[in-house]
Amino acid sequence: MPGNMTIRRATLADADALSRICLLTADAGKSGEHLHDYPELPGIVWAVPYVHLPTTFGYVLVDDHSDKPGGSEEVVGYTLGSTDTRKYEEIAQKTWWPVQRARYPSSIEEGEKGKEADKQYIKMLDKMFTAPEANIAFSPAHLHIDILEGYQRQGWGRKLIGRLIEHLREEGVDGVWLGLDPKNVNARRFYRKLGFREINGEEDDNNMGIRCEQWGA
Repeated sequence: MPGNMTIRRATLADADALSRICLLTADAGKSGEHLHDYPELPGIVWAVPYVHLPTTFGYVLVDDHSDKPGGSEEVVGYTLGSTDTRKYEEIAQKTWWPVQRARYPSSIEEGEKGKEADKQYIKMLDKMFTAPEANIAFSPAHLHIDILEGYQRQGWGRKLIGRLIEHLREEGVDGVWLGLDPKNVNARRFYRKLGFREINGEEDDNNMGIRCEQWGA
């Protein structure tokens, strides 16, 4: 049973928990453990940089059983983002992706080790994509959100994004966007319910955004 559920600012100490959640939601919201020989790779790309690099911020959902005998605090979800995506990309290209790529032998890409998903992530570390210009024109800010399956469909996603929107308002940012895994049809429904819309106006656009002033309207 869930304990005392709270949302707090993400810190560097949460890096391992962020990585774990990213892996356990990496397959269109389901666990991606079976897809990887190197289970840390999804988190290296999608989660852990957001407690290391400038322009980033995040909030974590915490299930706290520490008031019970033998209980502890567990991070079970997060929303992470950058207020300046282009600056984030620039810094990550210089200080994050090359360092992470150096951790893995070239034999992974060459097919001697690792599963297909590992190879895809290694290729990303070699040449990370950048956000489309349409996204940046919509807003300089982007976000990621993941919640463990046992805590989904309980309103926590809305609350996490709501706290992120509050942060953006405090920073004077008027909108935010995110990229979708096209296989995750449930995520698209969730974002549309919250007020996100496809940036290019196309139903199959995998980039969605919302203006801060539209949140909760």
